Amino acid sequence: MPAAPAAVTRPDGARILSSPLARRDARELGVDLATVEGSGPGGRIIRADVAKAASTAPSAPAPAAPVSAPAAPAAAAVAAPAVEETDELIPLTSIRKTIARRLTESMQSSPHFYVTKTIDAGPLSALRAELNERLVAAGRKKVSVNDIIVRAVAVVLRDHPVVNSSFTPEAIVRHGRIHVGIAVATETGLVVPVIRDADTKSLTSISAETRELAGKARDRKLGLDEMSGGTFTVSNLGMYGIDHFTAVINPPEAAILAVGAVRSEPGVKDGELAVVQKMTMTLSSDHRVIDGAQAAEFVRDLAAVLEDPWLAVA
Repeated sequence: MPAAPAAVTRPDGARILSSPLARRDARELGVDLATVEGSGPGGRIIRADVAKAASTAPSAPAPAAPVSAPAAPAAAAVAAPAVEETDELIPLTSIRKTIARRLTESMQSSPHFYVTKTIDAGPLSALRAELNERLVAAGRKKVSVNDIIVRAVAVVLRDHPVVNSSFTPEAIVRHGRIHVGIAVATETGLVVPVIRDADTKSLTSISAETRELAGKARDRKLGLDEMSGGTFTVSNLGMYGIDHFTAVINPPEAAILAVGAVRSEPGVKDGELAVVQKMTMTLSSDHRVIDGAQAAEFVRDLAAVLEDPWLAVA
């Protein structure tokens, strides 16, 4: 049976009925349920009501702090930059405001720490080349390095549930399903469409879904359900030639993987000097949820799969 809608109250004491999914979406989008008009049975607030409120509000109001909570230290005042005639003022869009609010919240509330590893990317590149040769011959679309990484991440997360978690003030949520977010850059800002149940999908299915979601993201046609509910995120800047970077955790998730480019550099192969392919990846983790050894074990196991990538597609 679905969970019964929970009741909270408005400032005037009136009860607010909302579904669990609506409350989760409201938390992720910064929507105050007290400002939302419910369209469900008995005035219950459903996900569509939250999505409508998020799309029409210029920016989400901050939730009221509990009376017993200590006051947060005031943010240091930032001096306004001098504006000259040649400068251009670009108003903040709703999506840019949301990005600013959520990532600032993440850096301020989540104690980030980072684990980095460079892997031998030769087997990964070889697998992709072989698969794409066969796919093209069959008249099908190619797969990308990132598609293989997403599939590998989903497989490895099965054995590392602590990394597939979220933090809440009351409890750590260990997610029973694996929903991998894919960071996509658009003209209006960063969005993160979600591949649901990624560990149950084939590599070619993940590739096709990623292409579809990325296209919808760039056309600004993503639905709320396609951007919410992620349990882990992959951010890849390799296509820009970036070797290494660190990413900000996408709240309320507990971790995000930053992936750099596959690059050629001098190395040793079979005991001899050679040009080898390398790739660097960095896991950003929320220390409230994940300990250092747990993050290291996840990165170690992910590296092992990517260095023998048939394990990810078998």
